[in-house]
Amino acid sequence: MDNNLKVRFKISYPGFVLDVNLDVPGHGITALFGHSGSGKTTCLRAVAGLERAPGGYLKVKDEVWQDDSRGIFLPTHRRALGYVFQEASLFSHLSVRDNLNYGLKRSKAKAQGICFEQAVEWLDIAALLDRRPEHLSGGERQRIAIARALLSRPRLLLFDEPLAALDLKRKAEILPYLERLHDHLDIPMLYVSHSPDEVARLADHLVLLADGKVVATGPLQETLARIDLPATFADDAGVVIDAVIGEHDDNDYLSRLDFAGGAIYVSRQAQAVGCRLRCRIHARDVSLNLERSDSSSILNIIGARVIAVADTDNPANVLVRLDAAGTPLLARITRRSLHNLALEPGMMLWAQIKAVALFD
Repeated sequence: MDNNLKVRFKISYPGFVLDVNLDVPGHGITALFGHSGSGKTTCLRAVAGLERAPGGYLKVKDEVWQDDSRGIFLPTHRRALGYVFQEASLFSHLSVRDNLNYGLKRSKAKAQGICFEQAVEWLDIAALLDRRPEHLSGGERQRIAIARALLSRPRLLLFDEPLAALDLKRKAEILPYLERLHDHLDIPMLYVSHSPDEVARLADHLVLLADGKVVATGPLQETLARIDLPATFADDAGVVIDAVIGEHDDNDYLSRLDFAGGAIYVSRQAQAVGCRLRCRIHARDVSLNLERSDSSSILNIIGARVIAVADTDNPANVLVRLDAAGTPLLARITRRSLHNLALEPGMMLWAQIKAVALFD
């Protein structure tokens, strides 16, 4: 049985057309990424039934929610979905407990899903149950909104930039809870964001939108490593690597992360040896050398092969795609360095990684 999420919408507005045709996994987090005005939120609203896409089609696993060719269109209240907006939109006159119970009332009686106690535990909100929304921080309100969406026992979860209204500290508080949902839930989640770091940390699958069109879609690691889409990420081009903690060095306060292409050292991590971590390496933090040099402050030096070179939005720079024993890397270097090193596909060289962003 095909359990994927299938979306086919075309909606015309004055000066803008959303035209998407997607077939994405029926589990995990699919990120809709693009600049403001690319159509991310419009697509999400159409999935929720809040925007009508004439002639559209939407299938969530084995349920067809819209197929205009057969006269099928489920209104929003009949779609088993949870929707988390930028603002928490809690009922101000109700306590947290009663806000959560409202989510339970929206669920179908026989629908499978998490129970009240699970939602409270996963979002760590037991101490907040008797408070009113006005006595909560922005991060706490958003955790309540997520819990309420879960208690509606959805078959699909929609997140419309849920961290956009929060400051950096509150975002850092929320992200581990979103990762927990990713680890525990077996339903598809569509996550709208214009933050590359959020996407890199949370997503399994990536959809890049520009001017209402899908310009790329695929597994996160593969799609981020493409060099034919540099303008989409601009200076944020980079790859995501899943690694395992291989060793702790307590003398130098470092941890070694092992991955298919080698190993990198980062600041000492609290997790035990064997724990998995996701990390992001920006193209701007990778320099290239034809010979290995250990007389440098850069610890992380990885052997790699040049796969391809592409122009960037800045004519002075190029983007180089590398292969490190099956793990893709990107390097953003100057055009002069490209010429001085005489780089071309197939060459072996050393990638020097100056910084690594960790998502624990």
